[in-house]
Amino acid sequence: MRLSRILKNCKEFFYRKDGASGIEYAIAAAMVAAVLTTFITPISSGVTSVFSKVQSSMEKAGATGGTGGTGGTGGGS
Repeated sequence: MRLSRILKNCKEFFYRKDGASGIEYAIAAAMVAAVLTTFITPISSGVTSVFSKVQSSMEKAGATGGTGGTGGTGGGS
């Protein structure tokens, strides 16, 4: 009797479909991770390049005098 119940549960386990959605989510997450891994490096290089250009422009502006103020409106004593 116990063996037949174990076999019955095994059959039900193999024919159930509710676990498929979890597998589908795992596959989708793996695909997103693969896409992000592929595109992160080029995007990172582009962002680094933009910030380097901004930094060099700010350094040039500082070297040529620029405004050099504190950003206030004046009105000192």
